[in-house]
Amino acid sequence: MHLSIILPATDETFSLSETVRKIKEVLPSYVIEYLIVTHPRLTTTACRETAAKLREMYGPDIVVFDQTRAGIGGAIRDCMARATGEIVVMMAADLETDPAVLPAMLEKLESYDVVATSRWKGGARFSGYNPLKFMLNFIFQRLFRVLYWTELTDLTYAYRAYRAQVLKTIQWEETGFPFLFESILKPLRLGCRITEVEAPWRARQEGVSHNSFMQTSAYTWTGLRIRFQRVSKMRYSERQ
Repeated sequence: MHLSIILPATDETFSLSETVRKIKEVLPSYVIEYLIVTHPRLTTTACRETAAKLREMYGPDIVVFDQTRAGIGGAIRDCMARATGEIVVMMAADLETDPAVLPAMLEKLESYDVVATSRWKGGARFSGYNPLKFMLNFIFQRLFRVLYWTELTDLTYAYRAYRAQVLKTIQWEETGFPFLFESILKPLRLGCRITEVEAPWRARQEGVSHNSFMQTSAYTWTGLRIRFQRVSKMRYSERQ
């Protein structure tokens, strides 16, 4: 099985190296393409040097390039366009997303189109999460679970595995952080088979998070827009 793993990188060094090492450790039998996408201005020199060292260590499996679209969503969309794997995994390079969960995700993907992860499934599993953000997240999740009539418990944790074909048929629009929300809501609206596995979250140990409280309003607008958007406008094949 051929995987493409998306790793946006701006100021990660040790955690980027550890992420790649741990993925290789838990998925020894997979052919894996690591798409390390950097920002032309924001990615630090130290982060670029780390990515270069990884390429020296692991060869062409490590693909490093600057994003061309704006924002974190744009970076991920650039990776989706480049991905050559049958499965595409979206995760972080700062160890907030635990690579140990990957085998369970890929096992589930044998029967589903998308496997999401949940910090809420089986009980809240947050380490170092801001208490106010914790409460806002709790309310936000329940509001949109009702609005989308879904049993999924975590619609904003951007640690997911997709069948590549699913990603290639959807018309993506967002480029900023709301893309992380769009990338689960549109598959839901389109009737994709989606399930969840439990996954912990812990605060990054290095670098600075670029997500903020202000993103809540942007996420809300994106969620409402997609909920009432015509399904016929969500697929490439139906727009061409």
